[in-house]
Amino acid sequence: MPAAPTLTLTGALTEPVTLSQADLAALPRHEQLADFHCVAGWSATGLRWEGTSFETFYRQRVEPAVRPGATITHVVFAGLDGYQSIVLLDDALAADVLIADRLDGQPLTADHGAPIRLVSPSQYGFVNTKHLCRIEFHTTEPPDPERFSPIAAHRRARVWVEERHRYLPGRVVRPFYHRLIGPIRALSARGSRGD
Repeated sequence: MPAAPTLTLTGALTEPVTLSQADLAALPRHEQLADFHCVAGWSATGLRWEGTSFETFYRQRVEPAVRPGATITHVVFAGLDGYQSIVLLDDALAADVLIADRLDGQPLTADHGAPIRLVSPSQYGFVNTKHLCRIEFHTTEPPDPERFSPIAAHRRARVWVEERHRYLPGRVVRPFYHRLIGPIRALSARGSRGD
C-alpha cells in the first residue's frame, strides 16, 4: 500500500481528479450494518461498515466534474492489485453502497481492502473492489476487465435475484459455485499474505 494513498477519478470528466485520504474523510460519514455474500455461496453477516455513501461522493465530487453533455451510465472500480469491477451507475447509487475505510469500528486491514474499498451489499462480493485507487466514469458500457475467469459472471450480480452467471439461472450454477468455496478461501488467504 502506498504511504499516501490517493483515489483518482477519470473518464468522462472535464479533467482527472485526485483525492487524498483527507479529502475523502472530509465527506459526510455513514455507518451501516450489512451482510457480504460470496458468489460461491457463503456469507458474512452483520458487518458494520463505515465510510461515505457512494451517492454522496458522486453528487459532491463527481457530478460537478462531469463533461458538459455527458451522461454517465457505468462506473469501473479499480484496485491497487489490478482488479476491476464494472457497475451500472444506477446500482452504484443505491442507498447501501459505500466507499468504506472502516470495518467493525477499525480501519480496514489489507485483508479487508485497505485503505478504502467499495461495499455494495446488494451485489455479490466480486463487485466489491478492494484497495480502491481509481474510479472511471463511462458514458457507455466498457469492455469486461481482462482477467482469467472460467465463470461468465453476471453483469449486475444482484444477490437477491441470484445473478451469479451471465447466461445460466442461479439454481443451475449454485452447486458448481459451492465447490469453489475452499479454493476461493485459499486464494484469498494467499493474496492477503502477498504470495
